[in-house]
Amino acid sequence: MANIKQQKKRVITNQKRNLLNASFKSSLKTAIKNFEAAVATGNKEQAFEAFKFACKKIDKAVSKGILHKNNAAHQKSRLSQLLNTLA
Repeated sequence: MANIKQQKKRVITNQKRNLLNASFKSSLKTAIKNFEAAVATGNKEQAFEAFKFACKKIDKAVSKGILHKNNAAHQKSRLSQLLNTLA
């Protein structure tokens, strides 16, 4: 543990941010899995709604700095290709 007061505060805030980021990443993965499950069942309407929700989550992750923008573009492209297989 650090001896400097400001560094002690940074350690605490970093732990808080780490928990929040982990929670958000988990919800992002869940949204993607829900979309993939909807595609697997072949339900177009449910898959489209899940796709919109997953894309929203991905964009939010980029704005929060959790995902890199290129990684997000890759994920959204992959999901849209899956969605196009239903059409």
